[in-house]
Amino acid sequence: MDIRIEKATIADVPKIHKLVNDFADRGEMLHRSLAELYENVRDFMVIRDGEELAGCASVHVVWADLAEIKAVAVSEEHQDQGLGQTLMQACIEEARRLGIATVFVLTHKPGYYEKLGFQLADVMHLPRKVWGECLRCPKFPHCNELALVMHLQPDGSAVWTQQGGVTVQELDLIPAPHGPRPRLGL
Repeated sequence: MDIRIEKATIADVPKIHKLVNDFADRGEMLHRSLAELYENVRDFMVIRDGEELAGCASVHVVWADLAEIKAVAVSEEHQDQGLGQTLMQACIEEARRLGIATVFVLTHKPGYYEKLGFQLADVMHLPRKVWGECLRCPKFPHCNELALVMHLQPDGSAVWTQQGGVTVQELDLIPAPHGPRPRLGL
């Protein structure tokens, strides 16, 4: 086996699309359109066995201190070989390299991610995700995925505290007519 992890390229997108949507067709993950994958190709890593795409995962930055690891998929013929764990470790290292303090996943399989060091969390503690992408999801507000987080900095804080001269503070929640709504503490 000639296994290697690389950043995805445009040529990988149709293969990523097929891999992810094959699992989505079985209800194991969300469908991803070609447009979404092309727009986010820079977020993706792929794992190859020789020239064959064996798996993929994405590190999608949500905010200065938060990223989602999503679209984690390993082809059927490459499962149970540790490739998913290898992809996850590469994603975590990429998030660290970017200076992200916390990564999270949304999943139907929390046990897998707990073995990797993630902890269950209330998705409402991830308001930037909820009000950014979740609102556009066909499953919202009846999502059946569980949120798990991993803090990459010992205290869970951001690596840097200023953006354009303005200190980035913790996100506060204020009540909204239909549940909590994020308010940026800038």
